[in-house]
Amino acid sequence: MTNPLKQYFRRPSLTVKLPSQGKFYPEGSIEMSPTGDLPVYPMTAIDEITAKTPDSLFNGSAIFELIKSCVPNIKDPWSVPSIDIDPLLIAIRSASMGNEMDLESECPSCKNISNYAINLVGLLHSLESGNYDQPIKFGELEFKFKPLSYKSVNDTNLKQFEIQMEINKINDISNETEKMKKSSEMMKKLNESTFKLVAESIDYVELNDEKVTNKDYIYEFLVNTDKNTFEKIRGHGVNLRQKSEIKPIKIKCVNCGHEYSQGLTLNVTDFFG
Repeated sequence: MTNPLKQYFRRPSLTVKLPSQGKFYPEGSIEMSPTGDLPVYPMTAIDEITAKTPDSLFNGSAIFELIKSCVPNIKDPWSVPSIDIDPLLIAIRSASMGNEMDLESECPSCKNISNYAINLVGLLHSLESGNYDQPIKFGELEFKFKPLSYKSVNDTNLKQFEIQMEINKINDISNETEKMKKSSEMMKKLNESTFKLVAESIDYVELNDEKVTNKDYIYEFLVNTDKNTFEKIRGHGVNLRQKSEIKPIKIKCVNCGHEYSQGLTLNVTDFFG
């Protein structure tokens, strides 16, 4: 029997175009529409509770569940490319709470603190993506980059948090030999995390018409190449990532008229609070 209340279930409030255009998703993890627009549903009461649950926020499952519930065309939110995460969260926020969001900001000139309305649809349209289609050459090697998946970003953040917690405990070690050993161990783990993240952002390396896609091989190359080559490769990946970041919001102080830029970070707790 069909639920007679089904016709009153929530419906999509808006659609969103992904900066990735549906690229970089594993097969079966997204269902693209013919126009490239994905329907976005407003949050349910359960979604709102999930977005405020500390454990879900810490382990990344809050964003996973929000996307799964509100953008059902995305079948596996862990596979979402990092360049699509902010646009999806903005679209979900707009679909659930309206197109305007208050941003509290302190004027650097007069120190006046006021709230300013941010147009979320306008913000959404301002987001773009770096050119991941164009490989970059370093010597005889050609590198093709890709955005990190949400899973990779989340796992790295958790790993680096764990390492930082261990680093904070080093000063409690009284034995200097043990302290130096622990410090060296933590530094090694941080370096491994950095190199693995760069390796993960490389889709393949091409040489002599052969494409190397094995992440272990790419990681081994990054560890054993010279410093300048590594820094150039990492820098290119950083530049691509920065292209898709939310640009600072331009604000004119309501008190003194001073114009300045204010950074905007999508903190899930505040964003959906």
